Amino acid sequence: MLPGVSLGAGVIGIWPGRKGAGTALAEVVTGEAVVLEVPCARFPSRLLALAMDLTIQVVLLFILFVIVGLAITGDHVNGATGGAITLTVSILIVVGYPVLWETLTRGGTPGKFALGLRVVSDDGGPERFRQALVRGLAAVVEIWLLLGFPALISSLLSARGKRLGDIFAGTFVIQQRLPAGRGGAALPVVSPELTAWAAQLEMSGLTDQTAETARRYLARLPELTPAAQAELGERIAAAVCAQVSPLPPPGTPAVAYLSAVLAERRNREHARLAAAPGHVPGPAPGARPAAPYEGPPLAPAAGPVPPGPPGGQPAWRPVPGAAREQKGPPDQQLHARGTGGFVPPA
Repeated sequence: MLPGVSLGAGVIGIWPGRKGAGTALAEVVTGEAVVLEVPCARFPSRLLALAMDLTIQVVLLFILFVIVGLAITGDHVNGATGGAITLTVSILIVVGYPVLWETLTRGGTPGKFALGLRVVSDDGGPERFRQALVRGLAAVVEIWLLLGFPALISSLLSARGKRLGDIFAGTFVIQQRLPAGRGGAALPVVSPELTAWAAQLEMSGLTDQTAETARRYLARLPELTPAAQAELGERIAAAVCAQVSPLPPPGTPAVAYLSAVLAERRNREHARLAAAPGHVPGPAPGARPAAPYEGPPLAPAAGPVPPGPPGGQPAWRPVPGAAREQKGPPDQQLHARGTGGFVPPA
């Protein structure tokens, strides 16, 4: 099995062989048993987002403490009542701030929005209120009371950068928006030589999962460093080569090879859909409409007229001597027998 490429029954997962090879990817298995790869948020981005949120919370605490202090002083409220109001305000800011933001925005806070981060469930779904509440309660201990040291240690030891609140809630933080300047590169264009070579490909063994993996790799190509592009490209190209023949021309880059295969696969799919029986081609551009029929009226048909064969093919006519063996057109006989392969002409 290729390192870094998992070819299983119906699913394919990709992950970089080295953590420093580019954007770290996390393998997420959805409820439909589809493996997705999402970019995990880097520790510096999470730390900066947390610092921004903490700054906002501290400013809100200061403003509300001043308001509560003025209210208590002016109304001559006793110390117990003042302490209860202060505690309530502190809980609302420390716990309610992240819980409300992440619940209403499905995993976002002002700091996370500024850095392009978002909290998601372990299955890739949006964060729910219960998960946001668990994260908020855990943050009181690991961030506010213990100054963030447990969160720092847990994030460094976790493959997905999870802090204790993420572990308890079943969530992790992803990089939803990449920094500017990393997505400017355009996808490669297939050369005419590769286009002509791809027209002769045998792609019956290419599975949808492998093609989808290659497509996502090419779509996310600008987000990866050159080292990650080369490493993942070679692995995915090797997986595609095992299902497609013939081999590409010598010296073909992995990115160009994958682009040619996917382009040819898309062209064949479009051609197959265009040749489907239910597809009615429109008039050619610039064509004149046919003149109306001016001859004698046609006699009505005695019964329903069966539809003709698609694509302008000659109609199939049964041989008089073989009426007992043949009950329909040859293509229907082939499906009825349940056999495949090449059938020589009679």
